[in-house]
Amino acid sequence: MSLQHFRIFVAVVDAGSQTAAADALGLSKAVVSFNLKQLETELGVSLLARSTRRLELTETGRRFYHDCQQVLQQAQTAMDNARQQHGGLQGTLRLSATVEYGHYRILPALAAFARLHPQLRIRHSSSSQQADLISEQFDVAIRLGTLVDSSYRARLIERFDIWPLASPSYLAQPGRSVDTLDDLARADWLAHSRLATPLRWPLQREGETVELDVRGGARIVADTSGALLDFALRGCGVALLPDWLAREAVAAGRLRRLLPEYAFPQQGVYAVYPATRHLAEKVRVFIDFVCGYAAGEGSLDQPSPPAPPTA
Repeated sequence: MSLQHFRIFVAVVDAGSQTAAADALGLSKAVVSFNLKQLETELGVSLLARSTRRLELTETGRRFYHDCQQVLQQAQTAMDNARQQHGGLQGTLRLSATVEYGHYRILPALAAFARLHPQLRIRHSSSSQQADLISEQFDVAIRLGTLVDSSYRARLIERFDIWPLASPSYLAQPGRSVDTLDDLARADWLAHSRLATPLRWPLQREGETVELDVRGGARIVADTSGALLDFALRGCGVALLPDWLAREAVAAGRLRRLLPEYAFPQQGVYAVYPATRHLAEKVRVFIDFVCGYAAGEGSLDQPSPPAPPTA
């Protein structure tokens, strides 16, 4: 039984058909079909329930699919580690990050890392959705906020503040000024769809905790901080944004920080990676590099990109 059987089986499941898997792998459909039949013959079980419309995993096939993903990942790690004995980091580093943080922080670090390791190939993906590291075959993902319990491992890269912000044009409207916590609770809020409780927050003021509970729900909901920033700049309401994303707009007077005497909970940036027995050297070295980069080591004193335009 070969790893090629495993790769083809996983590709068929991911693609949804033998034809699509053959196209993705650059093989003929006959080769894919032959390898699947040979795999099932060697195992003595049916992995796929075939119908005229689609392929579906059997119960045994479902378990075997997850096992194959683990085996392929471990095989890739073993090959990468073996290559690294000759000439530094090699192989491919597959990375997922959010769009905004990836643009502002990860891409500059990744470019510097790539220059240090010219034999390492890099595959970077930006998405507002959290990737499944195993099924989507990512080595590491950069995630923000508060981590939920999972089977992954994580390392803190840095922490950042979040600020409630609104444009001067919004605050100038009758009844829209925000001078008290009650005003903030009654404002038109722009909420992030991926937060569990985007309109309810414990705040700190002079060592005491108070609750912010926004009334009436959100006026606009979006799945990226970049979209919320743009809505805020256009005068649509109050957005809760990371300091690293909003600092330029605040400094330019295009947004105003509301009630700075109240502190929202700090958020974390984490490098998340599968809980494999042996962490690939390329992943360990990259995470170490990013943590150092975020802490201010190396060429970090670069100006942040300007805030997105309002028109």
